[in-house]
Amino acid sequence: MNEPNGSFRDNSGAVVRPPVAWALAVFAGVVLDAVFPLPFLPAAVPAGWLGALVFLTGLALLILAAATFRRAGTHIQTVQPTTAIVEAGPYRYSRNPIYIGMFLGLIGLALAFDSLWLLFMLVPFYFVIRYGVVAREEAYLERKFGDVYRAYKTRVRRWL
Repeated sequence: MNEPNGSFRDNSGAVVRPPVAWALAVFAGVVLDAVFPLPFLPAAVPAGWLGALVFLTGLALLILAAATFRRAGTHIQTVQPTTAIVEAGPYRYSRNPIYIGMFLGLIGLALAFDSLWLLFMLVPFYFVIRYGVVAREEAYLERKFGDVYRAYKTRVRRWL
């Protein structure tokens, strides 16, 4: 997008920083669960262990994706300019592994705390990330990198 003076704004213009959106989704789920608990797992399911496994898998993916960005010398924060299209590591399989890690983290917490509310929070979190962050990132990257980004989009899926 262009600024009022006609210059190119060199960031995605995301409506919210993704970690803030994630924290708000977790907070809302925890508050709703405290007010009106909605467990969903059978008692025989080792919810804590299963949730921890899913959460840690998401965290590992997020850390790997962030480290891949750092090695490529580009910024992770949506308010900073992107300096390169990263196609290594998890970015060979998904254009958004950091956000997939966040989704897995939220699912892991829902399982660990046996909270259907936390699972429900995936819906608003998805819509905020998909339309308020990813759509803006994709438009920004296409404006900035043109055919390089369009070619990457044709080779690698948005999610999985």
